[in-house]
Amino acid sequence: MNLIELHILQSFPVTCLNRDDVGSPKSATFGGVNRARLSSQCLKRATRLAFNEAHFGDPLHTARTKLAHEKVSEQLVKNDIAKDLADKLALEALSKLVDNGGASKAKTDKSGRVNMPALIWLSPAQIDAVTTAILANRVLIEEAVTNSTSADAKTKKDAEKKLNLALKPVSKAITDAGISDAPDIAMFGRMVANDASLNVEGAAMFSHALSTHKSVSEIDFYSAVDDEKQKANAADNDAEEDAGAGMIGTVEYNSATYYRYAAVNLDLLFDKDHLGPLTADQRREVLRAFLTATLTAVPSARRNSMNGATLPEVVLGVRKSKGQPLQLVNAFEDPAKAIGSGLLSASESKMQTHLDRLKKVWGIENDAEVWLGEQTPLPSFLDQLLPADV
Repeated sequence: MNLIELHILQSFPVTCLNRDDVGSPKSATFGGVNRARLSSQCLKRATRLAFNEAHFGDPLHTARTKLAHEKVSEQLVKNDIAKDLADKLALEALSKLVDNGGASKAKTDKSGRVNMPALIWLSPAQIDAVTTAILANRVLIEEAVTNSTSADAKTKKDAEKKLNLALKPVSKAITDAGISDAPDIAMFGRMVANDASLNVEGAAMFSHALSTHKSVSEIDFYSAVDDEKQKANAADNDAEEDAGAGMIGTVEYNSATYYRYAAVNLDLLFDKDHLGPLTADQRREVLRAFLTATLTAVPSARRNSMNGATLPEVVLGVRKSKGQPLQLVNAFEDPAKAIGSGLLSASESKMQTHLDRLKKVWGIENDAEVWLGEQTPLPSFLDQLLPADV
């Protein structure tokens, strides 16, 4: 397996970057003690948005959404199909891909927008391909959609068969269009529950980030002051003492130094089903954008009240042309402890010691190991980490 791996140590101050179902910072037990945790899904989303913004200038270059049919409908309207019919055709075509019930399983949200039964993620070229496939079978699909609401059971059943037949080219059109214009799908993968042929295995790998040390959530008490009430109390010398709080509450937070691991499988990323059609320069551009986004993206939870915008302090980049993904998280199975110089320094020392031991015991040989730092700033770090023949 041809891999680029990132081993990252990053400290965050008072934050709640990734919350559970009751709003508490996520956690896990590792090495017998509680650790702060950032889920891989949380980190992937933050990285994907940052990657798209860096690569396309738009964090939502592609959208994983239940509203994908709206873009197809817009395209159909541009091809002289009435809006109502275009909405029906697009909704049925994409809903069939994610649920056997098709458009019958769609639901209208509070804003009045119709939502497909499940999320789907398509590249711009694939949206165009869906539109073309629908237009090619427009008459048959229109007839089937119309008859699918018939009160006659036989007519309705025949319409269902015709609709399935007419929509078959949609799935093939999506596959044929490919994802060379959507590196985010190639990196992060796609699952289409009702049509496995559209699944894409993501080339990027993310672990759950764990604190390198024991971590216990703390509670922040807050109050929101009623400005008018406070003003009135200040003017009335006889008023009872009242702080003027209009609201009080508590939120949980933690502060931690995390070990983060991410990797990208270059063989998979650049095969014919992913980004094979790209040129060498385009491939390097994609990789630079992805690695930079992985290093710099921060989950957005509580961004305004507990801004956690920091950058990694320790980064080891590894490139290897054989072997398998390998985390260094076991360096922290025995939790790091601050002994006069902070947790980050102790964590860096433990990670280096663990890496040296793995090399000695297992005979691990990497093609390149690059440490990000003052002597190797980010541009040089990426130049040394990326393979010359990518």
